[in-house]
Amino acid sequence: MTERRVVVIVGAGVAGTGVFRHLVDALREAPGRPPVGAIVVADPSPAGRGLAFGEDEPLLMCNSAADANSLLPDRPHDFVGHLRGRGWTGAPDSCVPRARMADYCHDLWTRARELAEERGVAVRHVRASVRSVRLGPRPAVLLDTGERVAADDVVVATGVHRPRVPDGFAEFTAHPRYLDSPYPAARLRARLGTGRRVLVLGTRQSAVDAALLLCRDGHRTTMTSRSGVLPAVRTSLHAPPRAFPPLERLARLDAADPLLEERMTRHVVEAVRLLGNAPLRRQTSRAADPVRRLAEETALAEAGACAWAGVAAAVIEAFTAFADGLPLERRRALTDRFAWFVDRYVTALAAVNARRLLDQLRSGSLELAPSYPRSAAFDDGAWRVVWPDATASTFDHVVNATGFEPPELWWADDGNELRLTPSAGAPVRHLTPSLRVRRAPGAPPERVWVAGVGTHPRIPFANHLRTVARQTRAVARDVASGSGAFASL
Repeated sequence: MTERRVVVIVGAGVAGTGVFRHLVDALREAPGRPPVGAIVVADPSPAGRGLAFGEDEPLLMCNSAADANSLLPDRPHDFVGHLRGRGWTGAPDSCVPRARMADYCHDLWTRARELAEERGVAVRHVRASVRSVRLGPRPAVLLDTGERVAADDVVVATGVHRPRVPDGFAEFTAHPRYLDSPYPAARLRARLGTGRRVLVLGTRQSAVDAALLLCRDGHRTTMTSRSGVLPAVRTSLHAPPRAFPPLERLARLDAADPLLEERMTRHVVEAVRLLGNAPLRRQTSRAADPVRRLAEETALAEAGACAWAGVAAAVIEAFTAFADGLPLERRRALTDRFAWFVDRYVTALAAVNARRLLDQLRSGSLELAPSYPRSAAFDDGAWRVVWPDATASTFDHVVNATGFEPPELWWADDGNELRLTPSAGAPVRHLTPSLRVRRAPGAPPERVWVAGVGTHPRIPFANHLRTVARQTRAVARDVASGSGAFASL
């Protein structure tokens, strides 16, 4: 009799939880004895509590609305129902602290484990990190504890972990007065104490988190970035309120059309018009000063005057569907062409955070530097930062909040091994439509799938939660079906 397979899921955060839950659902629906006998989940963190949502700090909010955060695509209001069951009375299009999402994931994971074991599927959560996956008829997963786990199928569903290295600070990444990330928030508070002068590198989502945490703890904080631009402001990134025919027509555009970008922009503008008569220019601020722009756009969002925000999720999903499968270089060129939209509007601030940031700017606890440091050095117990106009400022600490490198898999040992940290080999750049790893276009796929933000070599906006939910369901069903040859236990 054919023995049942072993599936290893690398990661127990949002994507890993989604894969686990959908895999268990698929196995429960399978007739007879489940084809999978064991599921091993490898992650040093508690289930559902990855870097993105594993914070208990109430100031750290989900940027997407509650109605866009379900991990079950067939039950889009599942997260809202979870919150309601715990006494939450907010509006579905509002944001909640990230800890609420972590609790939701943990509950989904715990329930899935119970359901798996009811069906005779053993579940093991290994509190360790995965170093590599040895390829072959039966992949072997190497943990940082030295243990090797034999598997039939492997799903890599890790989130971000490697902070970007900001310009001018590469030599200081190990300095005791330099923090490579504002997360976890508890580390930020423990390392800095209170009443310090802090330079935050960045002006986007992570930098806003850092600034709010630092100002709350009594630090005098300065934000700086190359662009000097803050994100736009919206109530939240909520689920699309309706269908948008102009965006549905994106799928019929020709990727080789020299006017592609202009046609895409026209479709987006047409979609915005479906939500109101106000032209787009009246839904955003044109102020040159970033603080004034923040104030004006916060007021617009709070007044419900930002119809553009209603199409944001639909734009992400339409562009994702259009660009899926395009050559990486072409897709990146398209994304770069729309950087103005991605940098300000796709990653816009939730109004609750924008108001908090504005309050700190007006109080004097926070300031936005007009430029990025020309140079930086640590001398005589303090950072000395020189600005482009030759003036200088001193700071006690520097916090890097420029974001994280997207997670990647790396080829090693002549293509016989996949590593989860940068190696001398090339990064994985080829995923099949079903998100399986392969060495080159047309090459046979490995029995390794990728889900979540790690699918960025193929999928734009790979961290969009609604996309992640659909991905994890599709990957789990593919794994459960046992598609392709595999070795039995």
